[in-house]
Amino acid sequence: KAGSVYQCAPEGAEIPNGMKSKAVEIRGETSHGMLCSETELGLGDDASGIMELWPEHKLGTPIVEALGLDNVVLDLELTPNRSDCLSVLGVAREVSAITGNPLRKPQISLNEGDTKAADLTSVTIEAPDLCPRYAARIIRGIKICPSPYWMRKRLADMGLRPINNVVDVTNYVLMELGHPLHAFDFNNLAEKRIVVRRPRAGEQITTLDEISRKLDSNMLVIADAENSIAVAGVMGGAGSDVTESTTDVLLESAYFNPVSINKTSKELGMHTEASHRFER
Repeated sequence: KAGSVYQCAPEGAEIPNGMKSKAVEIRGETSHGMLCSETELGLGDDASGIMELWPEHKLGTPIVEALGLDNVVLDLELTPNRSDCLSVLGVAREVSAITGNPLRKPQISLNEGDTKAADLTSVTIEAPDLCPRYAARIIRGIKICPSPYWMRKRLADMGLRPINNVVDVTNYVLMELGHPLHAFDFNNLAEKRIVVRRPRAGEQITTLDEISRKLDSNMLVIADAENSIAVAGVMGGAGSDVTESTTDVLLESAYFNPVSINKTSKELGMHTEASHRFER
């Protein structure tokens, strides 16, 4: 496709699956190399076509350099009081403090539309002792697709499974800034609004791992006008999650009572990247 950038295994190159690229004749033309899929390069599960790179890559750059395959992954052991280092920014801040080198924060820009979120949805907090602040933003006109390779690679390096562009962004920010986010399919919310409350008597929720869980009144759930749609600070629920048919998203950013999240996580036997941070 004109204007796109691809990787090429030139004649003589050996690719990870053991094949060796050689000159072959295809439709009367000699091919002096091979364009590979993610699977052929051992970089993913997508074998549907040629792996496409992104336009900013300089032509001729070795694939190892272009995809960050020579990157270093740090595995840190932290004591419970150092939750500030549960993010890339937190670790960078610590290194800056130790070495005296300047801290380079991510540059954040935001393009907002003319419609206010408050005109589209509302947030009601019925348990302010467990959730003193809950912020929501509406993002419309989204196309769900795989994230670019560089993001999927970074998430995989950190032990997270790439899912789709929206979910991957929330996990990327979680690791970058240390604050969990959650995305709901806006059009699947009853009355298109959020209620932060304690569970009702006998209430159950099926979480994203497809397990039905019984809730008690000491916990906290995120709900729409009818049902609970997430165990607050721990895991989202099935039915309101982002899927291929999602076009509009409600993005959650909140603060939850750490003791409450810790107890809920233990009672339900669910330890997640989100709960690990919220309970600290």
